Amino acid sequence: MKVDDALVAKLAKLSRLQFDDSEKEAIKNDMERLIGFVEQLSELDTEGVEPLIHMSKEVNVFRADAITEDISQAQALKNAPNHDSFYFKVPKVVENPDRGA
Repeated sequence: MKVDDALVAKLAKLSRLQFDDSEKEAIKNDMERLIGFVEQLSELDTEGVEPLIHMSKEVNVFRADAITEDISQAQALKNAPNHDSFYFKVPKVVENPDRGA
């Protein structure tokens, strides 16, 4: 496959990107190297090789649930940079438009 300015322009338009001339040249070189790599892969003999669906034979491997010791509220708040006796204090990030700022 030949990578030319028309192909780069088409891909840039489809991806809504803009490139200057030096960037277009770099992209053309990268695409030609990528296509060359894929063409090398197509030369491999895959006769008798089963298609790979999963990387391993393991299916739905989860860790076992384990009951652990809970921490107290005081322990959870101990390293918080800002807290009162019951809650973490954080900056307000949501505005209520009905109540003003």
